[in-house]
Amino acid sequence: MHARSALFDLYGDHLRARGARAPVAALVRLLAPLGVHPPAVRTAVSRMVRQAWLEPVRIDGQPGYALSARARRRLDDAAARIYRTGADGTDPDGVPGWDRHWHLGILHEVPNARRRDQLASQLAFLGWAPLSDGAWVGLRNDAEVDQILEVEGITADRFRAPVDDGAIEFARRVWKLDELGASYDAWLIEAKALVDAAGDDTTDEQAFAVRSELVHEWRKFLFLDPGLPAELLPAGWAGTRAAAYFDFHAERLGPAAGRFVDDCLTTH
Repeated sequence: MHARSALFDLYGDHLRARGARAPVAALVRLLAPLGVHPPAVRTAVSRMVRQAWLEPVRIDGQPGYALSARARRRLDDAAARIYRTGADGTDPDGVPGWDRHWHLGILHEVPNARRRDQLASQLAFLGWAPLSDGAWVGLRNDAEVDQILEVEGITADRFRAPVDDGAIEFARRVWKLDELGASYDAWLIEAKALVDAAGDDTTDEQAFAVRSELVHEWRKFLFLDPGLPAELLPAGWAGTRAAAYFDFHAERLGPAAGRFVDDCLTTH
C-alpha cells in the first residue's frame, strides 16, 4: 500500500469524522499496521501539502496536518460513493443529478500523452469515460469537470444528448461493464480470503488493518465505476454483490477499527 493512498484512506475513512486533522506522530502510528514506514509517511505528507490536499497545523503543541477545504469536498463525495446503501448498489433514490441525458465534452486541444493520462485519471474519478482522445461522456453536468479543465489549461465545448433505446448497450461498451463486472468478482474473491484469514476474534489493531485493506482496494473502483443508474446495468450486476459484502464487513469491523484510531490519537 502506497503511503499517499493510505493517507487518503485514513483521512477519508476515519479522520474526516474526527476533526479532519491529526498529529504527525499519530499518522505514523496509524499507518504502521499497514506496512507504511515513518519516512514514507512524512514524504507523502509533504507531497500532499504541495498538492493542496493537506495543511500544516499545530495540535496541542505538536505538528500535525489537516484536510484542506478541497480535500474535504473530494472525500465527502468519495465516501458517498464508497458506502452504497441502495439495494441495487446505487443511491436509493437513483443517481443524484442525472437528468437522463449524456453530457459530452469535446476538447479543443488534445493534450500530450502525459497530460492526457493525468486528465483521464481525474475525469474517470468523476465517472466520465473517453469516446476518443478528445471526446468524453458523463452522467452529470459536473462543475468539477470545468475546474479540472481550467487547471489543465484546456478548453472544451459541452453538449447534452438525450438517452435513447441504445443506452444500455452504449453504457456497456463505453464504461467496459463486462470488464468491470469481472473486476468486481475478482475483488470479492480476494476480499473473502482477507476476511476469512483474519477470523472473527481480532484485536482492534487487526480490525483496523483488515478494514483498511478492504477500503483501499474497494476505493479503486471510484476510478472505474461511474455509478450508473440501475436501468443501465446488466441483470445480476456483480457490483451489487460486491457492494453488499463490502458494506457488511466495513460496518462489522468499524467499531474496533475506530477504537484503534481513537487510541492512537489520544496517545499521541
